[in-house]
Amino acid sequence: MAEQNFANHTRWVAAYHGFVFPVLILNFVWSVVQLGKTGFTADGFVRILTAAALFLLASYARLFALTVQNRVIRLEERLRYERILPDDLKARIGEFSTSQLIALRFASDAELPGLARKVLDGNVKNGKEIKQMIQNWRPDYLRA
Repeated sequence: MAEQNFANHTRWVAAYHGFVFPVLILNFVWSVVQLGKTGFTADGFVRILTAAALFLLASYARLFALTVQNRVIRLEERLRYERILPDDLKARIGEFSTSQLIALRFASDAELPGLARKVLDGNVKNGKEIKQMIQNWRPDYLRA
C-alpha cells in the first residue's frame, strides 16, 4: 500500500464510485428519456420511481456509513487529545468542530498540539487547510 499523504488520502472505490453511481444515474436518465419517448404510462412512471429509489438507496448507504465513520473519528480523536494535548488545550477540546477533528486526525502526535492551537485560535478553519499544514502525515487506511 502506498504511503498516505494529502495528495492521495481520499478514498476512491472504483467499483462503487466509478461503476455503481454512474450506472444508477444512467438508469434514471434512461428511464426519463424512455418515458418522454413513449408518453406517460404507469409502467414508465414505476421505472422512474424505481431508478430514483435505487440511486437514493446507494447515496444514503454511503452517507450513513460516512456519518458513522465521522462519529467514530470524533470519539477517537477526543480520546487521543486527552492523552496528547497540554492542559490548556485539553480544556478546549469541545471547541473543535467535527470537520476540524476529522482533518486533524492525520497530524502526528508531535505536531498535533501546535496545529490544534492554531485551529482553536481561529487561524485555520477549513479542513483542507488543516490537512495541507500537516508535515508528518498519520495515515488512516480504515475509512469507509
